[in-house]
Amino acid sequence: MIFIVGLGNPGKEYQQTRHNAGFVIADAFLSQHESSSSFKKFNSEISEVSYMDNDILLVKPLTFMNNCGAAVESVVSHYGRSSGISGSGFTGTLKNATGKNRLLVIHDDMDIEFGKIRLKNGGGTGGHNGLESIAKHIDSTDFDRLRFGLGRPPGRKDPADFVLSDFLKTEKEEFKNMLPVTVEAINDYIINGIDYTMNKYNNL
Repeated sequence: MIFIVGLGNPGKEYQQTRHNAGFVIADAFLSQHESSSSFKKFNSEISEVSYMDNDILLVKPLTFMNNCGAAVESVVSHYGRSSGISGSGFTGTLKNATGKNRLLVIHDDMDIEFGKIRLKNGGGTGGHNGLESIAKHIDSTDFDRLRFGLGRPPGRKDPADFVLSDFLKTEKEEFKNMLPVTVEAINDYIINGIDYTMNKYNNL
């Protein structure tokens, strides 16, 4: 099973904000793949997708960003066990290089130039509340990430206000133009894994 988690905040007031880039990318991926089933469970919107003989769960937590880890842990623990994983916890079940299951988290990143995508395996959370919540609940940072660059806030603008504000009109257009290559990167990740996908997309 491949778990793909798009991060964002629920509610119409957050739909156009920078912090919801993960939701937008997840929706773009789903729009290009037929879902056999979509439903709400474990405080998440979940869609079942099959692509190139890979079973995928696309997950959008319905909790706010700083609490999304509980939803992610519940989904992965439940469906991971259904896929043959023993034990009650998440730790040790997703060994990305050799394991049966993988987790890709899609999120925004202020430390990356706007409009760029970067993939990564493991590492720190960079102060991102969503990543911190996931790492806390699954007791591991050993999961893959697809990061969409926001760039740094202008002037002295507070970072929290920056990510919770809407994209500028020009940014919305550039983001829209980046969605096809971002979905292509996710497709490559599903088929070829994190190392191949990093090598292909991290220098674009």
